[in-house]
Amino acid sequence: MADERFFVTGALGCLGAWVVHNLVRDNIDVTVYDLGSSTHRLELLMEPDEMARVHFVKDDITDAEAVARAVAESGANRVIHLAALQVPFCKANPSLGAAVNVVGTVNVFEAAKQAAISPVVYASSMAVYGGANLYGPEVKDGDPFHPLNLYGVYKEANEGTARIYWQDDGIASLALRPYTVYGPGRDQGMTSTPTQAMLAAVKEEDYHISFGGTCGYQYADDVARTFIAFSRLSHEGASVFNIRGSVAHMSEIVDAIVDAEPSAAGRITYEDVPLPFAEAQDEQPLQGLLTEVPHTPLKVGVADTIALFKRALATGKVQ
Repeated sequence: MADERFFVTGALGCLGAWVVHNLVRDNIDVTVYDLGSSTHRLELLMEPDEMARVHFVKDDITDAEAVARAVAESGANRVIHLAALQVPFCKANPSLGAAVNVVGTVNVFEAAKQAAISPVVYASSMAVYGGANLYGPEVKDGDPFHPLNLYGVYKEANEGTARIYWQDDGIASLALRPYTVYGPGRDQGMTSTPTQAMLAAVKEEDYHISFGGTCGYQYADDVARTFIAFSRLSHEGASVFNIRGSVAHMSEIVDAIVDAEPSAAGRITYEDVPLPFAEAQDEQPLQGLLTEVPHTPLKVGVADTIALFKRALATGKVQ
């Protein structure tokens, strides 16, 4: 791994921060590309000396020339593309959402083609699928797409972009479709409220989670480590995989929070309305690709999140 050089877009987001955290911990060279300026998620996971080892490029993912230039100048031979606007932001500004999520992905693939980097690793989403009534309790790779929001439409477009870059240019790609990502750094987006409830428990505050029902939960560190594992594969084709994680009812999330922070008993509630998707994803194809799919049991992931939040609160990293 000594000759690995990673280029990570959207590295100031939750999954990006976890990817960078893992790479720096393993002494791997990493350049991050993000238009934002807040490094609070990285700071939540990393110490100042670790932050100092990251090469930061502040620029726009929608600027094709800037992306290509940054990839070339980084000398990267691995690309993990995570830059995206989440569901509420795509709904509020559809044109910007399309520019960032769709055009930005095209720009990354074009930059990878120019730099001869393959495979490109990127994030798709459970949002490409439709309502639970179309699939039953579990969706499988190959099930038809019927996205219910613009975010899902844009993610579907990205999967098509990846397929064409393989077909026309031989640029391979690997992607995941996460569902409800949780853990430190997950502080925005439609499914961020379970993690926000964990922080509220540490702060001894009441919190009402915005949805309920049963769905798949993926610990952010597990998803990040899967992306990194993808980037190290010799791969042909444009492949996208469902990822299962832990399938749990929201009552189990609340119980896990209270187990880790007993003072939260009675203070964490939830809206008893499930998300409009299937409860789970089958990940057998992913298990066939990787020797071992990173997986943190739900109670361990919640406990680890709460423990990190406690340390961060004590040191002023979170307010």
